[in-house]
Amino acid sequence: MKGENHTLITEFVFQGFSSFHEHQLTLFVVFLAFYILTLAGNVIIVTIIRIDHHLHTPMYFFLSMLSTSETVYTLVILPRMLSSLVCVNESISLAGCATQMFFFITFGITNCFLLTAMGYDRYVAICNPLRYTVIMNKRVCVQLVWGAWSIGLIVATTQVISVFRLPFCAAKVAHFFCDIRPVMKLSCIDTTVNEILTLIISVLVLVVPMGLVFISYVLIISTILKIASAEGRKKAFATCVSHLTVVIVHYGCASIAYLKPKSENTRDQDQLISVTYTVITPLLNPVVYTLRNKEVKDALLRVIGRKLS
Repeated sequence: MKGENHTLITEFVFQGFSSFHEHQLTLFVVFLAFYILTLAGNVIIVTIIRIDHHLHTPMYFFLSMLSTSETVYTLVILPRMLSSLVCVNESISLAGCATQMFFFITFGITNCFLLTAMGYDRYVAICNPLRYTVIMNKRVCVQLVWGAWSIGLIVATTQVISVFRLPFCAAKVAHFFCDIRPVMKLSCIDTTVNEILTLIISVLVLVVPMGLVFISYVLIISTILKIASAEGRKKAFATCVSHLTVVIVHYGCASIAYLKPKSENTRDQDQLISVTYTVITPLLNPVVYTLRNKEVKDALLRVIGRKLS
């Protein structure tokens, strides 16, 4: 396994939550509960949107795509993360690590752009209601989703190829999954070029969608303020609250994780941020949309009523 200058690395070992050793069982129970709730919540949302014809609108089409993407995103990370809390020195092959990184980036970026598409949908619904069904037709909705997936796939392919072309001299990943920066730190050579590439990509896939969502909401708010009745303003803003909540948390966590200087945080702080966007944010989507959204709640009650009758 050893060469003259470098050690040939064939697998990585996750250090996971080794610094929280005495709390690992507690973390396992908490994360498992989050995982089950996330899967159940997203499956319920996708199922309700499919079977209730009241929800066959662009807004809920995007929501079902986001829930599907979030489900796969959690499946990529959480099972292995849970097993690393139970098994000490959990290992993963280089191919396995590259695969995990590929799917994590693909679905993480897809989620960012799906949230942007949902922002555009709200903008058209509120600022151009008379032409809404014409502008947001089925073809446009499918193209927006396809665009989000395509950007995710292209960026993931670029990042994984650039990271796994590096020679690796260390095997211990100071993280609970194969994220870009913790894996790059194991390289034998200077990774400045990769760091710059990662930062450029992070700016493009975070700042651009965030900017588009921000512009959408500036236009939405200015339109809402022009509505004469207080009831009308309240109703218009209520359709945006769920989306805005998910957007702020999602982009906020991702920005802290990927737009900060590389040595700014300690390993524990980095892991805490990662837990937020891999465990908590995916759960936020079903919670916000089922508890705060009247149409989804009504559809859920209709489905339960139909099953009971």
